Amino acid sequence: MTERPLTDGLRVEVLETSSLGDRSYLATDGRRAVVVDPQRDIDRIVAAAGRLGVQIALVLETHVHNDYVSGGLELARLTGAEYGIAAADDAPFEHLPLRDGDLLEVTDRLRVRVVATPGHTFHHLSYALEDAGEPIGVFTGGSLLYGTTGRTDLLGTEHSEVLARHQYQSARKLADLLPAGARIWPTHGFGSFCSATQASGDSSTIGEQRSVNPALSLAEHDFVETTLSGLDAYPAYYAHMGIRNITGPEPVDLRAPAEATPAELAERLGRGEWVVDLRSRKAYVDSHLAGTISLGLDGPMATWLGWMIEWGSPITLVGESSEQIADAQRELVRIGIDRPAAAATGQPAELAADESQLVSTMTATFTDLAAALDGEPGARPNADVVLDVRTNNEWRASHVDGAVHIPLYELADRIDEVPAGSVWVHCGSGYRAAAAASLLESAGSTVVAVDDAFGAAQSSGVALTAGA
Repeated sequence: MTERPLTDGLRVEVLETSSLGDRSYLATDGRRAVVVDPQRDIDRIVAAAGRLGVQIALVLETHVHNDYVSGGLELARLTGAEYGIAAADDAPFEHLPLRDGDLLEVTDRLRVRVVATPGHTFHHLSYALEDAGEPIGVFTGGSLLYGTTGRTDLLGTEHSEVLARHQYQSARKLADLLPAGARIWPTHGFGSFCSATQASGDSSTIGEQRSVNPALSLAEHDFVETTLSGLDAYPAYYAHMGIRNITGPEPVDLRAPAEATPAELAERLGRGEWVVDLRSRKAYVDSHLAGTISLGLDGPMATWLGWMIEWGSPITLVGESSEQIADAQRELVRIGIDRPAAAATGQPAELAADESQLVSTMTATFTDLAAALDGEPGARPNADVVLDVRTNNEWRASHVDGAVHIPLYELADRIDEVPAGSVWVHCGSGYRAAAAASLLESAGSTVVAVDDAFGAAQSSGVALTAGA
């Protein structure tokens, strides 16, 4: 995604990582560039700088990220750029320690002013982009987002209220410091679990946020109360990211993994290892190897895999092509899963050690579920159990009356809590339901995956209720 030039001399290039709900940025005056919050696969950023014909002179971190491994240190090493992070983080590697009010003059017209904006973390920084001394926008990281702010509980729930109060003050500090027309460039908020609530919009200004952002429209007490009450669980792998970033991540290794034969795949599945099928869930339910887990590349594969596995467990990737394996590796290194144990490519029939490994998964819609709950005969098993694998907040907002709730990220550890009988499993769209169905099948359950949007449930005749 490329933004139009902001002035006759400055432009901001946006590098999206939609699978993690994050953005990195490259700001340039046409000669030199500043990069903010780079993801670990820095070749994308180097390519963008090459396409624009600019030199990366400065790499900045708004905070020590919880949701991904940063590429900042390696990008600075590779390009010779200065690497700026909060002085208070006291990083052990060579860096430029930054404090509130510091002015970083990259060129005579490209300047960045450091603004301390604690809230998402204690040492969080934002960076106001100036053109010849005039502020034209601000890189807000996990501070002021589009219609929300970054969550405040990632350092532990014991800090969440204090950080929420900091977040409120930081948002107002930015609004007071910058003109109404200044652009906002957040790192989080595009589906990231780092945002306190769902962000809205694809671009914004300080002036727009003054009227729509709770941090700028509510009283402090109300903002803090609303923020804390809306927080839900976040991916378990977040616990490993900050430590990795502050100690200095090593360069990525995206070489192809060792190739697994059908016999080796069978052995890994027999040992109960994670063998991940990267194909779409439509292809998966039609035919797959028994025991594989459906986490297609058409959804947030890395987020859910990193959330569900025991950290450090061997992972084998199965896809239709070497390109799918490479894409999955790139997704996984962003959250610190560096080297898959093995990989295999081909169709299930080609990868099966024998035909008994080939299985399929029954699917249905919410209309089918309504019929099954009413006792109407059909080709699918009875709906003895309706299992909802959505998040806690989704469940509280609305759920199928009488359903069992186990979020997907807890299902592997709580699978023995699923009642006996035929299980109809659903989520919000079908992606998580397919993953849950694969786990349930591996545990021996009879499963029907509801491949449908939850928004269709009520109109399909399924009785819904709300609350815990």
